[in-house]
Amino acid sequence: MLLRTTDPFRDLDRIAQQLMGTTNRPAVMPMDAWREGDRFVIEFDLPGVNTDSIDLDVERNVLTVRAERVARNGDWEPLAAERPRGAFSRQLVLGDNLDLDRIEAAYADGVLRLVVPVAEKAKPRKIEISQSGRSEHAEITA
Repeated sequence: MLLRTTDPFRDLDRIAQQLMGTTNRPAVMPMDAWREGDRFVIEFDLPGVNTDSIDLDVERNVLTVRAERVARNGDWEPLAAERPRGAFSRQLVLGDNLDLDRIEAAYADGVLRLVVPVAEKAKPRKIEISQSGRSEHAEITA
């Protein structure tokens, strides 16, 4: 006879903790990122989050986004509580080709939108090449 000492719902609990987070490990915020010409755009879904609870930090090349959706206080009885509450955190490692000093951030309709421009040093530029003995110059696009 086999005695089962494990909880059959352990895997379900583990998956729920990964999706909704715990007090030790906050839930992940969904994100989209894309490039538009000379800038990168990053959007995070943060519905129901107060703008004052959003915190953005850049240290070296790591962008950290933190936010908090607080639980309701008072005399109320929840009938369903599927939306995660508490602290949310996400870190992104950004490349050296981005200008981290000129990041723009806006929050509207539950979406945090960051615009990160490409650094001038990373943009394509023309380099002039001179030929010895000739006065003509050729241009090469780098």
